[in-house]
Amino acid sequence: MTQNNAHKALLWIVAAGFFMQSLDTTIVNTALPSMAQSLHVGALEMRPVVVAYALVMAMLTPASGWLADRFGTLRVYFTAIVIFVIGSLLCALAHSLNALVIARVLQGIGGSMLLPIGRLAILRSVSSEEYIAALAFTSVAGQIGPLLGPVLGGWLVQAVSWHWIFLINLPIGVVGMLAVRRYLPRGATVAAPPFDTAGFTLLSVCMASFTLALDCPVDTHRGAISGALFALSALSAGLYIAHAKRRPLPLFDLALFRERNFSVGLIGNLLARIGSSALPFLLPLLLQVQLGFSPLHSGLVMLPIAIVGTIAKRWVAPLIHRYGYGQFLLVNTLLVGGAIASCAAISPGWPLSIALIQLAVFGATNSMQYAAMNSVTLKGLTPIQASSGNSLFSMIQMLAMSLGVTIAGSLVGVFAHAFGGGAGTGFRLTFASVGAITLASALVFRYLDASASKTRGASMPLKA
Repeated sequence: MTQNNAHKALLWIVAAGFFMQSLDTTIVNTALPSMAQSLHVGALEMRPVVVAYALVMAMLTPASGWLADRFGTLRVYFTAIVIFVIGSLLCALAHSLNALVIARVLQGIGGSMLLPIGRLAILRSVSSEEYIAALAFTSVAGQIGPLLGPVLGGWLVQAVSWHWIFLINLPIGVVGMLAVRRYLPRGATVAAPPFDTAGFTLLSVCMASFTLALDCPVDTHRGAISGALFALSALSAGLYIAHAKRRPLPLFDLALFRERNFSVGLIGNLLARIGSSALPFLLPLLLQVQLGFSPLHSGLVMLPIAIVGTIAKRWVAPLIHRYGYGQFLLVNTLLVGGAIASCAAISPGWPLSIALIQLAVFGATNSMQYAAMNSVTLKGLTPIQASSGNSLFSMIQMLAMSLGVTIAGSLVGVFAHAFGGGAGTGFRLTFASVGAITLASALVFRYLDASASKTRGASMPLKA
């Protein structure tokens, strides 16, 4: 095989892994009501199925680069696919919610390594001149996954059963494993520095305890559990800061936060993505449980988000070049938050045509939001900081997804109980609340360093 053909094979392998991971992130939401009915639980009780996957990915993403250095790219990538496929099979075989959540944890372990290790394999195998084009090629797979996910999930649930949203990963994964063994460069192991196990553990405890604290209903006895988990999260965060100051090579160097736009971008991303992650979870539940839509119908309603979002990406660079990151993010964040909050109006008598327009507006503004936030957060880092900063940023993205689903699911139950009116009232007030959280992130973006974010980097690749 020629070197050119080997590079093409590598790109297709990484793209397939990216597609499998991004598809699995979106395909589950449409199937949640059917899965809940099959497992004899309430639809809102299914949120751990989404949260477990995203949270595990957030926790393990920082370890992926070190594992590739220590054990070799081919071995780690192949193992990631094997774990992901086994997790998918166990998901399909699950007969209880607890078994399904455990299987999703296993899926998340594999999924956490697919994208970062794939990018690393490309970085080490292609020239610097080809790198941007190679990443652009693989990113298409990441755009197709969310495009197909809701519709494919709805169709599979209606035509066969929910189990097939996981079983479709098996043939893709098997082909991927064979291709990895055949085409992926073996990649030599390198003398990786000692892994920061203590820092990794502290950050994992921080994220897990904070997420679980938000998932605890605040009543007479579980409120105390929630408070204890919040305290544990704060304690582990403080211990990590003290640990990172002493350790020569911590998991994430605190010097990263001296770059103002990186710090502001991380906080803004976390808040903005809570509402954006809550909507794809809430809307299929609202459409199927409250409005009586079929799984396929609800998946089709979600389609404008992905289609318009893909189209809108090309508008980002010109708008940032003209108005600068600060002004663009301030206005666009308000539009995203407003679009999320407007979904509170969707009810049995609400015209479908208006709902589709609302979702199209959300899809366009949210796609541009992700691209702009990603770019302004990372572009000020030095080459030495880029790898660690990107890893931390990826972790925050997945953490925001788990928090968005956790907060949204908890609020629906709290509002339905506190204000009466059942789940309908809970959904409406929750859409307004998570939209308000995203709106609040506009205040964060006001603190961007305007002199550093006006035009520099506006022509760089803007990935969601």
